[in-house]
Amino acid sequence: MNHKYPSSTIFILNVVLVIHAFAYSVESRPAFACDPANAGTRNLPFCKTSLPIHVRVQDLIQRLTLQEKIRLLVNNAAPVERLGVNGYEWWSEALHGVSSTGPGVKFGGAFPSATSFPQVITTAASFNASLWEQIGQVVSDEGRAMYNGGAAGLTFWSPNVNILRDPRWGRCQETPGEDPHLVAQYAISYVKGLQGGGGRGTSRLKVAACCKHYTAYDLDDWNGFDRYHFNAKVSRQDLEDTYNVPFKACVVEGNVASVMCSYNQINGKPSCADPTLLRDTIRAQWRLNGYIVSDCDSVGVLFEQQHYTRFPEDAAAATIKAGLDLDCGPFLAIHTEKAVRTGKVSEMEVNYALANTITVQMRLGMFDGPNGPYANLGPRDVCTPAHQQLALQAAREGIVLLKNVGRALPLSPQRHRTVAVIGPNSDATVTMIGNYAGVPCGYISPLQGIARYARTVHQRGCMGVACPGNQQFGVAEVAARHADATVLVMGLDQTIEAEARDRVSLLLPGYQQELISKVAMASRGPVVLVLMSGGPIDVTFAKNDPRVLAILWVGYPGQAGGAAIADVLFGAANPGGKLPMTWYPQDYVAKVAMTNMDMRADPARGYPGRTYRFYKGPVVFPFGAGFSYTRFSQSIVSAPAIVSVPTLIHSLDGNSTRKKLAVRTTHTNCDSLNLNLHINVKNTGDMDGTHTLLIFSTPPPANATKQLVSFEKVHVPAGAQHRVNININACKHLTVADQFGIRRIFMGEHKIHVGEDDINHSITFHASLEQIKV
Repeated sequence: MNHKYPSSTIFILNVVLVIHAFAYSVESRPAFACDPANAGTRNLPFCKTSLPIHVRVQDLIQRLTLQEKIRLLVNNAAPVERLGVNGYEWWSEALHGVSSTGPGVKFGGAFPSATSFPQVITTAASFNASLWEQIGQVVSDEGRAMYNGGAAGLTFWSPNVNILRDPRWGRCQETPGEDPHLVAQYAISYVKGLQGGGGRGTSRLKVAACCKHYTAYDLDDWNGFDRYHFNAKVSRQDLEDTYNVPFKACVVEGNVASVMCSYNQINGKPSCADPTLLRDTIRAQWRLNGYIVSDCDSVGVLFEQQHYTRFPEDAAAATIKAGLDLDCGPFLAIHTEKAVRTGKVSEMEVNYALANTITVQMRLGMFDGPNGPYANLGPRDVCTPAHQQLALQAAREGIVLLKNVGRALPLSPQRHRTVAVIGPNSDATVTMIGNYAGVPCGYISPLQGIARYARTVHQRGCMGVACPGNQQFGVAEVAARHADATVLVMGLDQTIEAEARDRVSLLLPGYQQELISKVAMASRGPVVLVLMSGGPIDVTFAKNDPRVLAILWVGYPGQAGGAAIADVLFGAANPGGKLPMTWYPQDYVAKVAMTNMDMRADPARGYPGRTYRFYKGPVVFPFGAGFSYTRFSQSIVSAPAIVSVPTLIHSLDGNSTRKKLAVRTTHTNCDSLNLNLHINVKNTGDMDGTHTLLIFSTPPPANATKQLVSFEKVHVPAGAQHRVNININACKHLTVADQFGIRRIFMGEHKIHVGEDDINHSITFHASLEQIKV
C-alpha cells in the first residue's frame, strides 16, 4: 500500500474533502458517536445498544442523504454533524505493532511509542501459532488504548497474507512465508488475537483486522513492470491451492472483519472490480462478515492507469457492483454521485456497501457512547514490561541457526571475553523493525546486546548496507585479528528491499561478500555471520567457507532484536526457528521472470517452478531449515493406516482402477475425515530447547508434491520426551486441486513425512460407496 493521488485532476477535485476531513482529524474528533450528552441524537434508534445491530445500521442509513452516503465510501469518511456521527479515518496499520504508516495513527503526547515486534517473516519462522495470537492480543490492546486517547482508529489494515512467491519481492518481509498452510495458520492466529475472538454474526470486535492484498499480488516494481499496470495471469489451480488459501482461511476460520483487494489485474480484470473474486467468492462462498476495501488509490489506478473503463463514473459503478464497500482514496467520493444519477449503479447498492462498513463500526462499539469492555485501556497499557518481554521472546523464537560447525555456537562469556562486532547492521536500530512499523518503545542494537556479555570492538566495515567500497576493511580486519570471536552483522535494509522496491539480485549488496571473506580470514577466533533481511540471500560462499563457522538469519527482529541476537549467540536462548521460505542460488532468478505466476515446474520450457512444493533444483538453504544447540529425535507412536471415505457413487472420478479414483471434497462428509497422529519428540542432547515439528504429506498422483499439512512448536527439556497430538483433516490438508481448481481426495496411498528425520507413514484411502448427506 502506498498512498498517492492518481492524477492532478483528482487531487484538485479532492482538496475540499481533504480540508474538510482535516478539521475532524484523529487528534480532534471524539473517540465515539452517540454522545449521551447530545440530546438530539442519543435517543435515535441507531444509538440504542438494546436493538440488534442490523436494525441500528438500517436506521442510520435511511436517515442519510445520497451526498452523505457517498462521503462515507472513502477512508477519510466525513462527519454527519446533524446526526452526531463523527468523521472517521479508516486507514490504520498494525502489521507487527501499531504503525505510523497511514493517517489513522498519530504518535506523540500520551502515546509517544508502541511495542514494535519482529517483522512478520521473522515471527513466522517461530512456527508458533500461540505466539502469533499473543502478539495480536498485545497489538490490539495498544491499538485500543491509542484509539481511546484519540491517537488511532480501530480498523487496522493488517495482516499481509500474500504468498512469498518470488525471492526478489521487496515485501517478502511483510509475509509469513512461501507455504500456503503456514501463511493461513498465521492469518487465523494473528486475526483472532487482534479481533479478540470476534466471529460471525454480530459478535463484538476489539479491533477490526484486514487480510490483504487479494489476490496474486507479489510484484511491486521489477524490470519495467509495476503493480499498477501488472496483469497477473494465474491458473484456477494455482489460485485454489496457493494464492487464495490464506485469504479463504482468514475469512472462514479467522472470521476477519475485512479483506483488501489489490492493485493488479488477475487474468485481465482489476481485482477491485472483479465480481467473481469479490462478490461471488469472498462474500458468497466464504461468507465474509465485514467489508471489502481497496488498496489505496486502486480504484483511481484501474481507471487512470489501467484504462479499464472509459469514464470515471463507470469505474465507480464497476467496483461497487463487484462488491467493493470502501475506497482508500478519494475516487468514490468524487464520482459515485454521477454514477447513481446516470443509473450506472443504484443507491440500494451504495446502501449495501455502507451496511457492511457501518456494521463493522457498530461491532467495534463506535456507536455505543464512551463505555465498553475496552474503555479502560489507556497510556499505561502501551509499552508495558510484559509487552516488551513478548517482543524479545518473539525475536528469540524467530532466529534461525543455519550453520554451526563444530558447535562453534554458543559463545562462552568466559572464553570469548572480547568480541569484534563488524558490519553495516552491527549497530542497527531502525533497520531491525522493517517496514509498516511505528515508533518503538526503545531499541537494543546487536552491538548493545553483545556488550552485555563481552567487551566489544566495533567496526562497521561498510558505509551502509550498499557497501560501495572497501576502504574500511583494513580496520575491520585488525579488530577481528585481536578479538576472541568475531560477529559479522550483515544483510539488507529498506534501501535494498521494500514496498515498491523489488530486488534484482539475491547476492549481498556491494562489497559485503568481500568484507565477510577478508574478516573471516583475519579473525583469530570463531567467525559468526548474522544476516538481517526479509527475503532470501545467496550466501553460498559463506556456507562453504570453513572459516565462517556459524550463520544466523534473524530477519528484521524488532525493537529487542539486538538483545535476542546476543542471547542466542551466548546460549541464554536456544535457537528453534525454521526458515519459512526457500533460499535460492543467484542463478535461479536468472531463469525465472517475476511476471511468471505459475507455481508448477514446466521442464519443457525450462521453467523450474516455485517454492519447495514445486521447485526441485539446488538451494542454498531449504524451507524448514534450522538447527538447535541440542538434538531431537521423532517417532510416530500411532496413526491410522486405512481410511474409508464415504462417497456418492456418481462423485468418483477416474477409471475402474480403485487406487486412481478421486473424490471431490464437496461429495463426501469432511467432518468424518479427521485423522489423529501421535508423535513422540525426544530431546537427546544436553540443553533444553524448543522443537518445530513439521508434518508433510505426499498424495498418490504421480505428479504430486510434498506439502506442509501441520506444524507444532514444543518445548522439551534435555533428556525428556514429549508426546504431540496432531489432527489432520483429509479434505483440508490431503487434497489436490485439479486444473479447474476443484479439490479432490485421491484414493490410494498417501505418504506422511515427519520433519527432517525422513520418518514416513502410509495412509491408504479407499472410497466407501454409500448414500451420504453432503
